[in-house]
Amino acid sequence: MRVLLVEDDPHTAAFIVKGLREDGHAVDHAGDGKQGLFLATTEGYDAIVLDRMLPGLDGMTVLQTLRGAGNRTPLLLLTALGEVDHRVEGLRAGADDYLVKPFAYSELSARVDSIVRRASGGDEREPTRLRVADLELDLLSREARRAGKRIELQPREFRLLEYLMRQAERVVTRTMLLEAVWDYHFDPQTNVIDVHVSRLRQKIDHGFARPLLHTVRGAGYRLGE
Repeated sequence: MRVLLVEDDPHTAAFIVKGLREDGHAVDHAGDGKQGLFLATTEGYDAIVLDRMLPGLDGMTVLQTLRGAGNRTPLLLLTALGEVDHRVEGLRAGADDYLVKPFAYSELSARVDSIVRRASGGDEREPTRLRVADLELDLLSREARRAGKRIELQPREFRLLEYLMRQAERVVTRTMLLEAVWDYHFDPQTNVIDVHVSRLRQKIDHGFARPLLHTVRGAGYRLGE
């Protein structure tokens, strides 16, 4: 997913950004309400995590402005105010869920996943497992297996494999990978893609008679039979 985090506390922001990126999501961070509102209205996001108490524009104003403009991006409101009245106010203003600080990252992650699923119409529209031939990826447990054998993946490798499996049998270019997996909108002119693809190929193809990850010379990569 592509997530916008609007949070002015640098320690909280770093904690959330790190967790979301380790989960394989692309994250943009805004440190105040004005920047957050600008990004939310000019970029496309799958979810927004919005702090209620922000400099510039407070979170409630950002939320009300977005909903008033017809922006229905799933939104999780963060706050240090735990009273029922504050929670009700946020939900009535259009927040999809509400999380009181301090919180465990695992709960934030679960709530973000939940509001996105609800917005898409439920779990049945978003598969929790991806399969290509005998290669399977479980998006909930974050496990990969081939022919029943578990494959240990680093977070970036998991994200790379997930993207390739979602594009199965299609040629995926370097530009597509840079934007979807690394959240780069430019080519850093490094071999980062080649290194990660090589490591991933070693993990999913080594020891199996039939390779699944193919290099398409001059074009990119393709995952399939």
